[in-house]
Amino acid sequence: MIGIGVVGYGYWGPNLVRNFAELSRAKLVGVSDLDNKRLGLVSARYPGIKTTTDYHELLRDPAIDAIVIATPVSTHFPIAMAALKAGKHVWLAKPMTETSLQAKQLVEVATKRNLVLLVDHTFVYTGSIRKVAEIVRSPEMGNLFYYDSIRVNLGLFQRDVNVISDLAAHDFAILDYLLDEKPIAVTAAGSNHFPGSPENLAYVTLFYNSGMIAHANVSWLAPVKVRQILIGGSSKMITYNDLEPSEKVKIYDKGVSFTDDPGQIHEMRVGYRTGDMWAPKLDGKEALSVEGEHFLDCIEKQQQPISDGPSGERVVSLIEAATSSMRGRGETIYIHR
Repeated sequence: MIGIGVVGYGYWGPNLVRNFAELSRAKLVGVSDLDNKRLGLVSARYPGIKTTTDYHELLRDPAIDAIVIATPVSTHFPIAMAALKAGKHVWLAKPMTETSLQAKQLVEVATKRNLVLLVDHTFVYTGSIRKVAEIVRSPEMGNLFYYDSIRVNLGLFQRDVNVISDLAAHDFAILDYLLDEKPIAVTAAGSNHFPGSPENLAYVTLFYNSGMIAHANVSWLAPVKVRQILIGGSSKMITYNDLEPSEKVKIYDKGVSFTDDPGQIHEMRVGYRTGDMWAPKLDGKEALSVEGEHFLDCIEKQQQPISDGPSGERVVSLIEAATSSMRGRGETIYIHR
């Protein structure tokens, strides 16, 4: 039985507490939050669980093997570093840190101490994205041309991070999971419509050596909530709508062909193919439950998580590059790896 301590019971924390309380191989030992009223909610729902306003009490508890952190991004680094130095495995909400340097330091400490560091890129544990990955990585997809995402809604405005860090981070994590290659450059345009607050709308484009291009439209200012991704390949095309109650993923047997035959120079050299559409069966298990079981597996078997520290570091690096481009009015930022 793996003892779990959760730091942060605000927006995402209740979901994490519920998830670990329901896992048979985990024991929820304690929860920490600065707000006593929030801790009162924990005690009412989970009697017997230790609560404290000082997370260091969880770090000192020998019954706790792993610390789950769901606090403001500005606090991720010091809490995670303290947890690792206390010998605890760490589950860290996204984005993992404010800077890529901080992320790198956490990865180094976790590696040195042989501790599991999982970054909560929840989407890569959904049945939908796992099915999309299966198709994208298969020969039937053909050459990958583009990834186009719309991730918009009205709010939730963040005080400490911009909309790229909040919403585009999901697409950066999904792309990191789906593709074998990493982006070589990024451009972004965005705006802050309310002085004194972070940027609330942005358009981000990632460029790849293969010619693949990825685009993310992210906003806290849309009148409706949209979570949609289009992926185009030379042989298959995919749509993913996270808000659909069923058939979230649809695969289209559509594509284009191109010929350089000199004999056809006077004819249209682009051909179109239209075939069937089908919606594959998806694993409907809650992503957090899948991710939680995976976290426990990694601890027990000393394995690297799918969304490990290095993947979290790459996402933070992209957030930094995209934010730099946005504040440079669309300047191209080249990524060196």
